[in-house]
This record gives sequence, structure tokens and C-alpha cells, in this order.
Amino acid sequence: MSILFKSKPLTLILLAIYLISLFWIIVLKFNISAYHDGVERSMNWIPFPSLFGLSGQGDLNESLLNIFIFIPFGLYVGILGENWPIGQKLILFFVTSFIFEISQYLFKYGAFDATDLVNNTAGGVVGFLIFAGLEKRLGENKRALHIINLLGLVGTVLVLSFLFYLKLNHLWIFRMELIQR
Repeated sequence: MSILFKSKPLTLILLAIYLISLFWIIVLKFNISAYHDGVERSMNWIPFPSLFGLSGQGDLNESLLNIFIFIPFGLYVGILGENWPIGQKLILFFVTSFIFEISQYLFKYGAFDATDLVNNTAGGVVGFLIFAGLEKRLGENKRALHIINLLGLVGTVLVLSFLFYLKLNHLWIFRMELIQR
């Protein structure tokens, strides 16, 4: 069993499940119709507009959630892209975030927001730095791979089980579509 947690194919499977879940959360907004009603196409190209005295969203909680939700991406990229230069990883974090943000605009499920783009990219960087620190602390890539895969598998099972439970029982976020107006 221990060999399973030290395998990059497991990391790749966890990454795929994570990216599909991330698309469902960020772009499709959990398929909750209340989020989709009346959404207009808009683009905010100025990150953190409130810092520049402009009107716009400046919700700290949303920023922290955007960073937090992209940390696993950085962890998985740390494992799978161990030989990639840091610049290539940064570009991957940015491009992936850009794809999610532009998809919200194209599908009319949300707005493109440069603040989210910066925060999502920062979350990927934080995840990668956590992996790099763990790898340095443990002295080898295999042990860090083992820990990340173990935590990733447990986290994936817990999150998917929780969402499945909510969906089956029509609870919480899945019931929000009934609270449209």
C-alpha cells in the first residue's frame, strides 16, 4: 500500500480529480442556478481595484479562499513538474487560472476578475513553496511525494464524500437553487 502513495500516477489521478472539481466549483458554481441568474458578462482587468481608489470588489475572504483553493495545484505541480524551472511553473499557475477566469466569462457563469487571477496564481505558488519546503525538510522527493499523495487522497475522499452527502440529502449549497429570489 505504501508504494501506491509514492507513485506519480496517483498524483496525476488526484490532479485530474482536483482540476475537474475546481472547474465545477469556480466556473460552474456548483451548478447552482441562483449563481447563474442575471449574471452579465464583465471583465475587471485591474487587480485589487480598491487599492487604486476604484470601485470594485475587495473582499478579503474571497481573496483568501482563491489562494487556498489553488494550493493543492501547487503541491501537485511540485511533484509532477519536479524538473521544470520555476518560471514554467509560474506560467502554468497563471495560464490555468486564466482559463478558469475566462471560462466564467465565456459561459456567462461569472466575471473575469484580475484579482482572482493574481490570487489563484499566488495560491499555486504557495502550494509549490509548501512542497519545496517539505521536500527540503525531509531531504528527498520520494518522502514528500508520499506525504502529499497520502494527504491528497484523504482530502479528496473527504471532500467528495461531503459533497456527495450534501447532494444526496439536498442540503446546503445544493438547496440554494430553491432560494433564487
